[in-house]
Amino acid sequence: MEFVLEPWHWFVLGVLLILSELLLPAFAALWFGIGAIMVGVLYFLFPMMGTTTQFVTWIILSVLCTIAWFKFIKPLSTDRTKAGLPREATIGQVGMVIQTNLEHEQIKVRFPMPVLGSDEWNCRSLSPVQVGDRVRVVDILGNDFVVQLHNQTDNEKVSK
Repeated sequence: MEFVLEPWHWFVLGVLLILSELLLPAFAALWFGIGAIMVGVLYFLFPMMGTTTQFVTWIILSVLCTIAWFKFIKPLSTDRTKAGLPREATIGQVGMVIQTNLEHEQIKVRFPMPVLGSDEWNCRSLSPVQVGDRVRVVDILGNDFVVQLHNQTDNEKVSK
């Protein structure tokens, strides 16, 4: 009696590989499981597939799924916040003034991406600013950022 692969064998293999991700620290078995399920679907649709064709298709689909993950899907899930980054990563960030005349001559600045966990910060400005001005972080003083107008050049800073 010869063993014949059926589509449900591929589905079971795929589910077992996907579930094995719970135990394995590598993130590879998932893609081989998805590849096995895809082979099961293809084998169900095209029952004339030979055993060699099924295994070659499984390997190709698994590799393609892995490449697709690293090339297209994983870059979409990267954390774009600046939380936990050192001082050097914070200095140079550009934001927009959203409120002036706060206590202690502070201004409130909103950054396009969160900086150190928040997208709005109370800041101290080196020069007078208005709501809507773009400012750049030049220093950190306690819990406040020190900012200056974004379009101010280094030559203008030296002359002041």
